[in-house]
Amino acid sequence: MSDDRAASSHSRGTEQAGFASCPWGIESLLAEELSGLGATVARQTVAGVHFTADLATLYRACLWSRLANRVVLLLAQATEIETPEALRACIAEVDWAAHLPPGTSLVVDFQGQSRAIRHTRFGAQTVKDGIVDALQAAGRERPRVEHRDPDLRIHAHLHRGRLTAGIDLSGGSLHQRGYRRDPGHAPLKENLAAALLIRAGWPARARRGESLVDPMCGAGTLLIEAAMIAVDRAPGLGRSRFGFERWAGHDAALWRELRREAEVRDRLGRRRVTAKLFGSDRSPPALAAARANAMRAGIPALIEFSGADARHWQRPAAAEGSGLVLTNPPYGERLGELPELVTLYAGLGERVREQCPGWTLALFTGNPDLGHRVGLRAEKQYAFKNGPLDCKLLLMPVPEHVEEAAPPARSAGATMFANRLTKNRKRLARWLKRSGESCYRLYDADMPEYALAVDVYGDRVHVQEYAPPRSVDTAQAQRRLMEALTVIPEVLEVSPGAVYVKQRSRQSGKAQYEKRDASGERFQVSEGPARLWVNLRDYLDTGLFLDHRPVRRRLREMAAGQRFLNLFCYTGAATVQAALGGASETLSVDLSNTYLDWARDNLALNRLDPARHRVVRDDCLHWLETAQGMFDLIFLDPPTFSNSKRMEGTLDIQRDHARLVELAMARLAPGGTLVFSNNQRRFRLDEGLVERHAVTDITRETFDPDFQRRGDLHHCFLIRHAAAPAT
Repeated sequence: MSDDRAASSHSRGTEQAGFASCPWGIESLLAEELSGLGATVARQTVAGVHFTADLATLYRACLWSRLANRVVLLLAQATEIETPEALRACIAEVDWAAHLPPGTSLVVDFQGQSRAIRHTRFGAQTVKDGIVDALQAAGRERPRVEHRDPDLRIHAHLHRGRLTAGIDLSGGSLHQRGYRRDPGHAPLKENLAAALLIRAGWPARARRGESLVDPMCGAGTLLIEAAMIAVDRAPGLGRSRFGFERWAGHDAALWRELRREAEVRDRLGRRRVTAKLFGSDRSPPALAAARANAMRAGIPALIEFSGADARHWQRPAAAEGSGLVLTNPPYGERLGELPELVTLYAGLGERVREQCPGWTLALFTGNPDLGHRVGLRAEKQYAFKNGPLDCKLLLMPVPEHVEEAAPPARSAGATMFANRLTKNRKRLARWLKRSGESCYRLYDADMPEYALAVDVYGDRVHVQEYAPPRSVDTAQAQRRLMEALTVIPEVLEVSPGAVYVKQRSRQSGKAQYEKRDASGERFQVSEGPARLWVNLRDYLDTGLFLDHRPVRRRLREMAAGQRFLNLFCYTGAATVQAALGGASETLSVDLSNTYLDWARDNLALNRLDPARHRVVRDDCLHWLETAQGMFDLIFLDPPTFSNSKRMEGTLDIQRDHARLVELAMARLAPGGTLVFSNNQRRFRLDEGLVERHAVTDITRETFDPDFQRRGDLHHCFLIRHAAAPAT
């Protein structure tokens, strides 16, 4: 085993090895910062920087670093560490007695792994054992492990056999400045916010007395970090404790001297600052959090907060001359948020061009395609991570004259897409007026480049993006989706908030029924005489399969005086239609409590008697095998595939439909009709069913004009006992 262990000396002037960790993407900025504080940078690594520094510089790094997460005094560095025995022995060689006062409590933060060390908890235990070995060899008691509030944190990192370990001088993460109490209003960590400000050139702008505006300031993190930069306030001044304060090598006199120096710089900076900072947000709770955070940070007088929507924002009168607009708008992590965000970004760009000519817009987003909606060209862009999300900071100069920065015209593809929507509306207009339908499909991937299904539900629009094949560039598909979401509200004359977006791909099992959101946002629509609840936000499907509209209409027409059975009833829309058509009684069977409750609500909405129109929770296969009683009209509409945990085995409609149909026919009264439907595109009816029963394929008759482009969306058959003639 070879190693290059650091010495354990920690006197004021001795250069010692250190490591500073940071968020991914800001390593070079941290290296520059550490150099400016007096450290000698050795090398950068992923999410961190190795350096050497004396004790005063280590303290300054803890007090002044705006970018680091932690500052570690490295006590052990070694290679070829693969086994627990090697790790423990390496740690035991450090003179821990010189660093841990008697009675010290500690906790070990271990990161990484090796072939033999697979879990961080095991790695931490092994490091702790090595520390115990060293202390006991020095005649000291075992240290106490305390996870909640230890005196010292021990840092250890193992990657590809290389070990670094030492004292975490910072204690808790340095991004925690102490001014934020409510993380719910704070999507940006403080050191990431500081990195964005540095990349946007704010330190130099602040020295020149420029203005900084954040029109979507949230809890004010960007502005508070900007104010601390502007007044030269050390970000660590607000911290209650650092890790080194309970370290045996701590020099209390040196630390007091450095704190006094920082306090003097803070007081001088407040008197000299000429930069102006402004923040606005449409959320009163966010603004309240921002004001409270600024108060706790000790800089409330430096930032002016106001309530405003970014799309109607105006530059404050006091923000004169040149300046910087820096903001972190929503990214649209959930697909359904995109329609409003397309408009938000476009509106923000329009306001900035109008209100801040000659300024710079610095936009931080996890969705660069949304960033392009602002209508400004990015002069520079920098990659970051905000938690697990890949993000970019786009630096976009704002032209001096508004007319030079007109929003980009629609692309040729977007224009063709808009024209197709308009053409389809005209084609369907006469049928819609005659039928009175308010829910219909307007567009279904008519143009392969825009692989969307656009469904209208009254004054709302449901957009499903078909997942592109691997041969299609995902970035290009994303740009086309953004174009479509810009066009749809304009052509259909609806607000972006009335457009709901989901991504549809090949589903397995009950995926199409699984909850995507929990808004509970539902509303009523009409279909013929029926009123039905739909939910466009929470599930992949909406509660109403529009392509089955003619099937439900036929069921209504056939139902007078009939005993009606609805198998795999989903939300009971077909049951409602049969009941309104005069069915003497209905029974609806499904396995999902969620959809059975939805079916009950639909029945109640149409004032249908629950004593005559019952719902039953059961696996339809099991119910058919055990049920008694006969029905005159049965609707069998199973999923293409299901592997629900609540049913035995799996259901594959192509493989299992013959058995299902036969079981259903056993419950069909003489002279009755089974309506069998499914959504398997390449479905082929079992020939044995045709031989044993009277079967009529009515698929072509079950598509209204809005679904006639795709004749294979579903298949539908009337099946009767052989003794009854087929019609």
